[in-house]
Amino acid sequence: MSGTQAHVELNGFEGTVTINEPVLRYPGNPILTCHDVNKVWGNDGRLYTYTVHNAGMAKITGVNGKNQTIMLFRSHIADGRSVIGKAVSENGLNNWTVEPRPFLLPATENDAYAEGVNINYVIESEAGGVEDVRVNRVGSGLYVLTYSAYHGHIPDRVKVMMAVTKDFKTLVRYGPVSEQDMRNVVIFPEPDRNKKWIALLRPNDKEREVAGSGHIGGSFGEIRAGFAPSPTGPWKIGNVVMRSGHGPSAFQAKIGPGAPPIKTRYGWLNIFHGVRSTMAGNPYTLGVAFHDLEDPTNPSKIRVSAKPILMPSASDCLVRETDYVHVPNVVFSCGALIGKDDTVAIYYGGNDTVMNVGLTNIQILNEMCNAFRLDPLTGEHLYSL
Repeated sequence: MSGTQAHVELNGFEGTVTINEPVLRYPGNPILTCHDVNKVWGNDGRLYTYTVHNAGMAKITGVNGKNQTIMLFRSHIADGRSVIGKAVSENGLNNWTVEPRPFLLPATENDAYAEGVNINYVIESEAGGVEDVRVNRVGSGLYVLTYSAYHGHIPDRVKVMMAVTKDFKTLVRYGPVSEQDMRNVVIFPEPDRNKKWIALLRPNDKEREVAGSGHIGGSFGEIRAGFAPSPTGPWKIGNVVMRSGHGPSAFQAKIGPGAPPIKTRYGWLNIFHGVRSTMAGNPYTLGVAFHDLEDPTNPSKIRVSAKPILMPSASDCLVRETDYVHVPNVVFSCGALIGKDDTVAIYYGGNDTVMNVGLTNIQILNEMCNAFRLDPLTGEHLYSL
């Protein structure tokens, strides 16, 4: 089993991955940092940023006919809120051009909204910042952005909002996916055989308000299915498809969807994140699952690897000695792009501070889900040592 290996390549960056080391980190990491962004934003003190991480990704054809990789990254600004910036690269590895203004800021009355959206509610819900955007391509040339929005006054109150763009220049806000507190929503790129759109949602599964404080607590330990007649909703929360909270697992404390699903011959590729509670903190790792192409929300047809594909290391947050580091021991992905010959580029934040990229191979991920199979609902190992 340890000898299983495959080749990966992206625009000259290439190598070998194995079932024991399934992700090849780019030697040029980090690919984007706060210093790169502040060269563009830094003259406006209000936008001076301390982090660049957790980016949604897309590949498009530019006006010159060349392929472009779009990165919608999250940055913490000085007042503690997060905003979403945009960077573009021709090869998806380096030479990123940062747009002069953030792509997505907390909502105002001057933004564009879909008909029927409660504008004041969106403004209130986003006042605490916007973050961790997923770029969900639905159909041809249409992208639904799903992103976390934090309330300006109630601690930890978070909704997932939707916005639609066709050109990554303008967007229209569609409001919340659900009234329930929620994080991390990814949408499958095509409807099912019944013409329903499907999503993976991470609602607050233990939503409660602490009496008298207005403080919202929760767990976020489940991934649930979502169903809608259109990619912009209305969305209904369905059954649990994956759950954390069991055993000495890398996904023991929390679990959530990461990159939007990718269609492969082995099923829908789901790169998710998991959290484990330890005496030294709560490390975030990346896991992998494959969902059935015809029945993706049926847990009995989901293959999950008990072994993570990426665990945080010192190389994932290479910063200057005086740089701020936001959250140690974290790798977190909001976007992955399919390449040639089964290569998948995983774009991930390191320590919620810098942006990195690593390459993996679909065949290796499939082998992991077969060799280290895990029950998605109970956490029970379905393999023997």
